[in-house]
Amino acid sequence: MANILIIDDDDAFRDVLVETVQDLGHTTLAARSGEDALERLREPPPPDCIFLDFRLPGADGLAVLESLRGLTSLQSVPVVMLTAHATSENTIGAMRLGAFEHLTKPVGREDIAALLERILVTQADAPVAHAFADEAPSREPHLLGVSEAMRDVQKRLGRAAGTNSTVLITGETGTGKEVTARVLHRASARAAGPFVAVNCAAIPDELLESELFGHGKGAFTGAHTGRRGRFEEAHGGTLFLDEVGDMPLAMQAKLLRVLQERQVAPLGTNRVVKVDVRIVAATHRDLRQMVSAGTFRQDLLYRLNVIPLHMPPLRERVADILPLAEHFLSTIASSRDAVRKHLSTDAQRLLVTLAWPGNVRELANAMERASALAPGPLLSRDDFAFLFDTTVAAADAIPPSLAELPLNEAVARLERALIARALALTDGNRAEAARRLGISRQSLYTRMANLGLSDPA
Repeated sequence: MANILIIDDDDAFRDVLVETVQDLGHTTLAARSGEDALERLREPPPPDCIFLDFRLPGADGLAVLESLRGLTSLQSVPVVMLTAHATSENTIGAMRLGAFEHLTKPVGREDIAALLERILVTQADAPVAHAFADEAPSREPHLLGVSEAMRDVQKRLGRAAGTNSTVLITGETGTGKEVTARVLHRASARAAGPFVAVNCAAIPDELLESELFGHGKGAFTGAHTGRRGRFEEAHGGTLFLDEVGDMPLAMQAKLLRVLQERQVAPLGTNRVVKVDVRIVAATHRDLRQMVSAGTFRQDLLYRLNVIPLHMPPLRERVADILPLAEHFLSTIASSRDAVRKHLSTDAQRLLVTLAWPGNVRELANAMERASALAPGPLLSRDDFAFLFDTTVAAADAIPPSLAELPLNEAVARLERALIARALALTDGNRAEAARRLGISRQSLYTRMANLGLSDPA
């Protein structure tokens, strides 16, 4: 049973709505104006839902809604706007101020019942994932994660930060390679120096040399003035070469020379400029495979891969999905000065089952989209309907032999196959297998014992 506040100056409509809501098993409060309603709302507890008419004596419905949103105790209470004449202006205005729904009178009993059920279900308490509360608040990028896989990355990054060695960050698109590079820079002795990022895939081949090394006046058509290159700009700091695997072979040879000699010659000049930079490179490509194919220089790979850092995909760090999602929701709320939204239980279940091909970037975008479009403070599974195609595709990919089994048996067989595969890929190295699976070694030992696994399959 919920307590519903109805604000409407139309006595006949208000009485009918009160009767309908009470017949559905809820208690009601009624007010004829916004001022009357705000006076009633001074006394706790707040209602579970508010029906608010657009046209009211005195302050109109949008002004009342804005006043409601300004009260801390009422910011998360769902408000349903009512109007006899819906326009684009009052609809957009209501939704911009955070209305849960905008209905046109008259409203049928079945519609009221369905709407209240939807509101009260999403208002139900849901467990909240730990959103990195122990992390110090900062506008600087953070390398967040509590999974074993991310803890390993954090430890290795900390060790790398104490050196001046070149670092190669690998990982799928969206895993946070640039964030990692920025965190590494901030943790190093070069933190006071510049951090300069260059996306090698975004610059045309013919301009990449000038971009990196600079050029003199008249070096090429359109070079009306001289320009420092990114190496010079990063002097005393860190140069981040993103998507280094997309660099053309001719440019790879020139980069190798700079890494060996630590000096650059701007295009079209006789100048030689000594540079003191730390190189951090990143790629989503398999550089060793590219070396075998003849599209990446082996000697350059040796120069770049002094300290390797591999960013695990989100599907291998399932323990981080919900804390990251809640972290993004908190960040979104802070940036908009809005009520912080949370994930319902069914939404949480959905998020941890997805493959996330776009990794952390895809998760962040999903949180922003759902947060912007969801009507209430609690995000349900339906608010992530745009992700369902991925879920359906994953379901379609399940082998028929598994799909026909009881759920517990199918899950056990799948888990056994994944663990056996991880052990086989790591030659039986259980620590490495656990890292690949995104679980602790102890958890791996327990699962293996339960599943009757002892050796690589």
